[in-house]
Amino acid sequence: MTTSTHGATCAPPEPARPAGGTGAADDGSRRDLDTVGSSLARAPLRRLPAQHRSMVRVQRMLDACAELLDEAGYSDLSTTRIAERAGVAIGSVYQFFPDKRAITQALGLRYLDLFTARVRERLAAGGHGHWTQAADAIIDEYLEMHRSVPGFRSLHFGDVVDTRLLDSQNENNRVIATRLRQLLTSVGGAGESEDLDRAVTVAVEAADAVLKLAFRSDADGDPRLIEETKILLRNYLGHHFG
Repeated sequence: MTTSTHGATCAPPEPARPAGGTGAADDGSRRDLDTVGSSLARAPLRRLPAQHRSMVRVQRMLDACAELLDEAGYSDLSTTRIAERAGVAIGSVYQFFPDKRAITQALGLRYLDLFTARVRERLAAGGHGHWTQAADAIIDEYLEMHRSVPGFRSLHFGDVVDTRLLDSQNENNRVIATRLRQLLTSVGGAGESEDLDRAVTVAVEAADAVLKLAFRSDADGDPRLIEETKILLRNYLGHHFG
């Protein structure tokens, strides 16, 4: 199914949506709205939602996008289907997003912010003898999101759409590596250095390759390959910094 053509930027009133519909935002989750607000500030929107009601509406669009990605993949995704699933008028979608790619990019950025927040919580909880052992916690959080967050197993951080979906100037893995390096220095106790920047970049690329292999033949991830990923990262980072 092809993406719908762009409509007018002024949308007609959208139909009412019953309470308890698609999306965590319908539950009034302030944390979810804060996360999506931060993500949308970096997404290619036509305009940012200025009111709480608009933010909730956009949240529903992203949740609908996530559900449809899991059901049929990116190739069958369309703005029309997103609007129908979210319970909004198609013109309401075009108020904020120019096309399905922009919606998917906003969703990828939301995943990045959610992943960052969850890893931060794990690192802040401690329990690691040395920051290099935090690699296990990072992998575990990635796996948890893969298994429980709608759409994440289909999109991850966007490579299925574009290797530069999160940032047109940098590849997705580089964006992730930068986030993780910031967490390791601000929360994990690592010392800022050029060596750390290079090591985290290598670790992210290596983990990405092996985890893709782990999920290639097992929808839940081959546990042996997942463990190999952890061993690889622990040994590599421990060799440099342990």
